[in-house]
Amino acid sequence: MAGVGPETDAYFSAFIIPDLLNYLLAGGALSIAFLPLYARALENEGEAGATRLLRTTLGNLGLVVIVATVALWIGADRLVALQFPDFDEPTRALTTEITRIVLPAQIFFVLGGVLKATLFARGRFGAAALAPLIYNLLIIVGGLLLYERMGIHGFAWGVLAGAILGPFLAPFIDSLRDGPPGVRVSLLDPKFRQYLWIAAPLMFGQSLLTVDEWFDKWFGALVGTGSVAWLSFARKLMSVPVAVVGQALATAALPTLARLWEAGQHDDLGKTVTRTLRAGGGLALLAAGWLYAVATPLVQFVYGRGEWTSGDTTMVSSVLGILALAVPGWILQQIAVRPFYARGDTWRPMLLGTALVGLAVPLYYGLAKTHGIVGLAWAGVIAMSVNALCTLLLARRLHSAPAMMSLGVSLMRSGVIGALATAATTMLSARLGPQGDGGVEALLRLALLSGVYAVVCAGLVPWVGDRDLRGAIASRLRRFKRRG
Repeated sequence: MAGVGPETDAYFSAFIIPDLLNYLLAGGALSIAFLPLYARALENEGEAGATRLLRTTLGNLGLVVIVATVALWIGADRLVALQFPDFDEPTRALTTEITRIVLPAQIFFVLGGVLKATLFARGRFGAAALAPLIYNLLIIVGGLLLYERMGIHGFAWGVLAGAILGPFLAPFIDSLRDGPPGVRVSLLDPKFRQYLWIAAPLMFGQSLLTVDEWFDKWFGALVGTGSVAWLSFARKLMSVPVAVVGQALATAALPTLARLWEAGQHDDLGKTVTRTLRAGGGLALLAAGWLYAVATPLVQFVYGRGEWTSGDTTMVSSVLGILALAVPGWILQQIAVRPFYARGDTWRPMLLGTALVGLAVPLYYGLAKTHGIVGLAWAGVIAMSVNALCTLLLARRLHSAPAMMSLGVSLMRSGVIGALATAATTMLSARLGPQGDGGVEALLRLALLSGVYAVVCAGLVPWVGDRDLRGAIASRLRRFKRRG
């Protein structure tokens, strides 16, 4: 572990320019923008029409992302200096070097995103589940194998290798079952223009799901050395339940919601949205309570080696405990926007999101200036919770779903379970006394506290939890047993 300092600040900050490129090409939302078009082409025009659409989209987006990557690679030094004026010269130079290493990864994220959408349309999710595992494994391997020789650059090369082998190669291999995808460049193709119309708000609008991380890095750089790294380390742990619960449920729900909309089964669509939100919100509250209760041993176990210090553990676990409270907002937001996308409506949720981003800027800046990284973490909690609530209210107004009273009662019941389990776990943690720095001790404490949290939840869910929460937990346990 590289520890916390200018080197890790540079590493995490180097991802902003590549992430911005991915965002502007809707790379992170290609399954949202491309999936309905591809599914419609597959149904109405057969394999030939769907394949032509796929090849055109791959060719056009591939050309654009390669040209944009080259342009940003050339101008990386100026862009880094513009974003991080408070970095000293060596930190800015290192940020630029790492930016140029990870920039080409976006080519593979974008192309892989198109291929992944075609698999979703066919009901195949295995490659999408495997891709992030490969990606993160290669980052770790790159750091372990190359850190001694090239420092933090080793992790950056792991990012590039992981993007090629995970987000791109995994869906590419799976897509070969439907025939070689191929590429076709035709920027004026009518179907591609239709794709651009759907994707435009995802490209040019703003969402707190994306800019929350940018705000942490931009405003964190103003707080002082180490702040960007502390926030980023905590965010990585917070993002695990967000991905496991929120992204998984949202990804699985979109094809179903789109089919219900196309079939005119609007009542069933609304009921499905409410059930998915009840299940996802309930799991989110339980995950948030667990993260809060085990923050310190989790941070120590995951990061506590190499140049990592006890002060780093204190800072990151404190931030993680706050960010845990944002997990329900993150997960509910990811699910809440899917009914809009299933209807082909990407404009209204992104207009709402853009407005909320503008209103959130003073919140992030003000709390960063007055309370440092703790303030930035609280800004994320407040902003994401408000974002999710506003999206739900907009959906209710436009679609008459979800059923807000039903959802509210469900979340209250899950919140009671999470609060009681968190209280029991934190009381036990206090009785165990201060934690040492040892990895084995951290693992044992993490296992013990997690076990207590799980036992309390298991005892309360059958009595307090609703049907959707119980069903969601049972479904994940069955899936875990099958994998085992």
